[in-house]
Amino acid sequence: MKSAFRSAICTKLTFSFRSLNPTPHRSSLVLPPYYAAVYPGRPSTLTSMAGGESGSNTPPSPTVHTLEKQFEVFQHKLSDSGTLRERIRGVALEIESATRLMQSSLLLIHQSRPIPEVLEKANGQIVVLRELFAKLAEIISESPGQYYRYHGDWRSETQSVVSLLAFMHWLETESLLLHAEAEEKLGLKSSEFGLDIEDYLTGICFMSNDLPRYVVNQVTAGDYDCPRKVLKFLTDLHAAFRMLNLRNDFLRKKFDGMKYDLRRVEEVHYDVKIRGLATSGNSTAEQVDGETS
Repeated sequence: MKSAFRSAICTKLTFSFRSLNPTPHRSSLVLPPYYAAVYPGRPSTLTSMAGGESGSNTPPSPTVHTLEKQFEVFQHKLSDSGTLRERIRGVALEIESATRLMQSSLLLIHQSRPIPEVLEKANGQIVVLRELFAKLAEIISESPGQYYRYHGDWRSETQSVVSLLAFMHWLETESLLLHAEAEEKLGLKSSEFGLDIEDYLTGICFMSNDLPRYVVNQVTAGDYDCPRKVLKFLTDLHAAFRMLNLRNDFLRKKFDGMKYDLRRVEEVHYDVKIRGLATSGNSTAEQVDGETS
């Protein structure tokens, strides 16, 4: 009750003072003595919002200048990084375009076209890819030591390129495209701008995804020895991957998918074998069956 009564008295005195004040623009308000006696710890003079410009002429602290200089440097760095990233993405789009052309040429292999004819069209894009990767290396050289900072901007395109190069190499030699050979085809140098190992391994996993379809189409076209060759290759490749201690990441998931590719090729090879259609390499096929089992 006492506090409510005191608040009512203060409010009434304040309104009375405002109504009788001939100069409402005054910057300070003197409270009645009763308020100062009741609340001794509070100031007896209040500064109004209209005239309260106290502290506006206070000079900025040195901390403000330090922060401004720091964030100005940040702004320049972010601007330069954004410009560099846009240039990288522009080249990555060109790499993706060349990769699509190469992939469209390789699709003809599933229509039982002659391998030399298919590879001739696809090899024409390798020269283009070498030029684009050289251009990309030149851009990255402008920021030494920042390779992995921007690596994600062309990672997926590189993996697709490795996949196609590995498939073309297998069609020519029936063997795996090595990491050094892939770098040589793309004109990359490990000391400056090389082929990331995980990108290479992921591209090889992508390549294995195309082999089951290739095997089925080849058997349909009458090449009954193709399943044996592909099965031998995938078996060796899968065994080599098992030597790696892969983390539970994207590469691990792609490697886990390789066993399904191997299983599909095994099924095709089994069907061809039980029907007596495999006319050559039976001993090798039996050896492969023993290894996979």
